[in-house]
Amino acid sequence: MSKLSLIIRREYLTRVRKKSFILGTLLAPVGLLVYMLVIFGLSSYQGSGELKVAVLDEGNSLTAFPDEKGVRYVMSGGRSLEQLKQAVLDKEVDGVLRIPKVTNFQNKDLTVFYYSDEKLAPEKSNQIEDRVVAKIKEFKMDSLKLNAEQLKLLDSKVSIDPESITGDGKDDQSKYTAGVGLAVGGIMTFLLFFMVLMYGQMVMRSVMEEKTNRIVEVMMSSVKPFDLMMGKIIGAGLVGLTQVVAWVVLSGAVSILVPLVMGIDASQMQTPMAAGAESIDPELVQDTSFRIMSELSRQNWPLLIFAFIVFFLGGYFIYSSMFAAVGSAMGDDLGEGQSLTLPATIPLILAFYIVSMAGWRNPDSSLMVFASIFPLFSPIAMPFRMAFNPPWWQVVLSLALVIGTAILFVWLAGRIYRVGILLYGKKITLKELWKWMLYKG
Repeated sequence: MSKLSLIIRREYLTRVRKKSFILGTLLAPVGLLVYMLVIFGLSSYQGSGELKVAVLDEGNSLTAFPDEKGVRYVMSGGRSLEQLKQAVLDKEVDGVLRIPKVTNFQNKDLTVFYYSDEKLAPEKSNQIEDRVVAKIKEFKMDSLKLNAEQLKLLDSKVSIDPESITGDGKDDQSKYTAGVGLAVGGIMTFLLFFMVLMYGQMVMRSVMEEKTNRIVEVMMSSVKPFDLMMGKIIGAGLVGLTQVVAWVVLSGAVSILVPLVMGIDASQMQTPMAAGAESIDPELVQDTSFRIMSELSRQNWPLLIFAFIVFFLGGYFIYSSMFAAVGSAMGDDLGEGQSLTLPATIPLILAFYIVSMAGWRNPDSSLMVFASIFPLFSPIAMPFRMAFNPPWWQVVLSLALVIGTAILFVWLAGRIYRVGILLYGKKITLKELWKWMLYKG
């Protein structure tokens, strides 16, 4: 077995056997379980309880207020404002809602008054405002002799359905194409950013640990520095891949088993906003779901998965080699090494922000085209654009530059690594690292 494979095996087994790795891998699905339980609990949480409100309609023009979730309305029944205030003090009701008489229909702004010594929660305040608006709207329509059903005919919803002028129409887009592309590209971008950054820093910590413990001095007596660095990069990458696979499997199991075991209805796990929303047309929901699934099926998934793997590997080798070089140059004082880690993290973070800010507005903008080709940005930017079928020459050029840059950066990092890994007690600067890359031998 070659020395490189032995280093990879050692790096992999050492890390996967650590308690921190095992606990981190197992606790992630537990975190998902806790999250699901919290969402379920919050969806059924009633806040501050039911609020009983006395309604004083000074114009005597509004009909009875129907109760809603968390708020119960009681009409004044001829009592005055002072009598209703006393009812609040006697704990008969929680507050008094005074609605002034509506006289000017052209005035769109109306102020209503709520009397109580207790603070009115924002959620309850919004509920009451929405209910008053609905009742005043009904009053205005009745007064103006307007037909509610006819008014609904005035509402229109417009959506753009892109159509191709040339071609056979097989690749025509729909109004859901952009949204599905943004979702697929956004998920790929987030995963790539998270994985490249996390596992690249894992390589740096591994190098720093062995340098600090002086273990590397023993290993360097029988293996070349470049092989040692490559073994760490590949080994840490395999550790990350193992953890991701474990997370996917365990999280999937938790998502399926927990609702079955605890008897949780998926329809109950909804946000309060969704719970209070008006009923939605089931046929509309079914049609929308069908169209979204159709758009998902139209994506070139083999190409997307291939691009995801290749760009992840390219980005991982580019940034992990930089982190390995930085780890070999850093000493015991981690604070002194911050100036070295900054150049390695800024391009990755900048690429993520470019996709987040410019990519979501226009995936084919000139800035996004540049980011998807520039090798320090393309591992994050190009997978995002892949969901929107960019020109093939841009994809090929981006892949070639990423692979070439990864080879170059690994080679340069190896030149830094061979000098910095055995250097102790000296504060290293970026200028010093540049000199190490130019050393001969």
